[in-house]
Amino acid sequence: MSPTRPLLGGVELGGTKCICLIGTAPDDIRDQVSIPTGTEPHKTLGLIAEQLGNWQGVHGKIAALGIACFGPVDLQPRSPTYGHITSTPKPGWQDVDVVGHLGAAEPIPTRFDTDVNGAALAEGRWGAARELADFAYVTVGTGVGVGLVVNGRLVYGFGHPELGHTRVARLAGDQWPGSCPSHGDCVEGLASGTAIAARTGAAAELLPVDSPVWQPVAHAIAQLLHTIVLATAPRRIILGGGVMQSRPQLIEEVRVRLLRSLNGYLPLEKLTGSIAQYVVAPGLGMLAGPLGALALASDANCSAANAATR
Repeated sequence: MSPTRPLLGGVELGGTKCICLIGTAPDDIRDQVSIPTGTEPHKTLGLIAEQLGNWQGVHGKIAALGIACFGPVDLQPRSPTYGHITSTPKPGWQDVDVVGHLGAAEPIPTRFDTDVNGAALAEGRWGAARELADFAYVTVGTGVGVGLVVNGRLVYGFGHPELGHTRVARLAGDQWPGSCPSHGDCVEGLASGTAIAARTGAAAELLPVDSPVWQPVAHAIAQLLHTIVLATAPRRIILGGGVMQSRPQLIEEVRVRLLRSLNGYLPLEKLTGSIAQYVVAPGLGMLAGPLGALALASDANCSAANAATR
């Protein structure tokens, strides 16, 4: 533990649970708690704000706060709805002002981004993408999201990428309509934990490894990776999230299906070393998301310190 490192707060808001932590770096996490996301955002955000306040009474003042949130969210600082969740299918959470709730509770430097962008930052800083300027982090959990890093920077435009809602080539013979309320059979509608539960009636972690559902799930994820490979040519793709964590055998099936889908058009293994080194699990495991919030807090603190010296 280094006494010179600033104390940081991180909040990862996921579709199922919110993970809050306080610390200075991955090797110095002072405390961590999980709060169900639920369908009452004011209650959930109130519990998070209370937890952050309690921690400061025990550990000292937090220098900066990072908020990594499920989306879609408004990331435009000049927008009147900056810091809001926008068109999410999560019941109760549409149009919720996350930064307004948590930033007001902790009037300190705050950085807000998507949960998957935060996880990408953490993996680039401390995990499986260290020293890589171009990579993608894909989460397959309650939803499906992608954080893209190109030339050392996260990709933004008018907002953040929503590649989890890409429509892909369906597995031959699979006619299930998908579960996404906006697009039906997009990747999220076919491969997320929500989709798996809607299709089978059981949570992903309860299904056997030989369940027939894993074939269309792996196919949809591989199709998403096919799109990412051709769009930005990342040097590595990291596959994280609760579904991947609960069924680690999926990653090998995705690798096989990705190579089959590319069909030799790109010599992927020659370009990247091997498929096992190219499509990988998170180096930070299930802490990639929460540590993403801490990475955002660290960036907020650095930006504030730089501004103060100008």
